[in-house]
Amino acid sequence: MVRNAGSGWHRALAAGLLGLACAWGTPGLAKGPAPGPASTADATIAAAQLPPQGRDVLALIHQGGPFRHDKDGTVFGNRERLLPKQPRGFYREYTVRTPGVRHRGARRIVCGGQVPTRPEACYYTEDHYASFRRIVQ
Repeated sequence: MVRNAGSGWHRALAAGLLGLACAWGTPGLAKGPAPGPASTADATIAAAQLPPQGRDVLALIHQGGPFRHDKDGTVFGNRERLLPKQPRGFYREYTVRTPGVRHRGARRIVCGGQVPTRPEACYYTEDHYASFRRIVQ
């Protein structure tokens, strides 16, 4: 049996969730739209301020590898829409090793451009794509 999306318990759940979102100040629900996509990509970090592992990965990107993980150099889809909009295939992601972590961790460098070894722009995230900072020299 398929329940009607407007049934009582669905409406109550939706109203409760909306109430919580308003109470917590969730962007886009209680206080208007969330900041635009460029909001985190406008932040910058100097290449010299990257963790040592990030500087190492940045150097590897410019020399074309070799990279530690199979996913390194693969297309980054920008599904979070935090980076400037570009055609699919423009961005590529690379893992920045986190000491003491046995998996890929949350740190990445995402670079965009037509030639992977000469990126037009690179971004660093330490929170698995929740925010980005543009890497500047």
